[in-house]
Amino acid sequence: MNAITITAPKPEGRAVPWNKGKLIGQKPPLKLKEIWAIRIRLQLDHRTRELALFNLAIDSKLRGCDLVGLRVHDVVQGSHVAARAIVMQKKTQRPVQFEITEQTREAVAAWVKEAHQKPEQFLFPSRVSESPHLSTRQYSRIVGSWLGRLGLTRRPMALIRCAALNRR
Repeated sequence: MNAITITAPKPEGRAVPWNKGKLIGQKPPLKLKEIWAIRIRLQLDHRTRELALFNLAIDSKLRGCDLVGLRVHDVVQGSHVAARAIVMQKKTQRPVQFEITEQTREAVAAWVKEAHQKPEQFLFPSRVSESPHLSTRQYSRIVGSWLGRLGLTRRPMALIRCAALNRR
């Protein structure tokens, strides 16, 4: 599904719609080279939390609200990060199983160690005291900053998925 552009003729005296000429619909997924560019940039900048967040988003293909709501015990078993995880989706109330790649396991383990997290805590806690975990809005801003560094247009947070992974 490709995004389309809506163009409507402008009758005289009428206001121009806010979305005239803008892309609507489903946006294209990230390309493999874009994923690696983001990953490398996060590694070079030593952004442990964001690297773990990005890698988990790619591996799990979870919605933003489910991703930010993960707890440490969802992905960490004892002292090591599990190879597979099962998470209950908020929207559908269905369990989703996903594999966690070695690279993601290393990033998550580094983040949990750096943040001194306990199993019952949220994997990505908020820096704001009122909120227990990262908000979906903040997650969206983080995704926007990743894409902005590469000069890509902003995409909705649900689009952290990979075209190559979607072909499986």
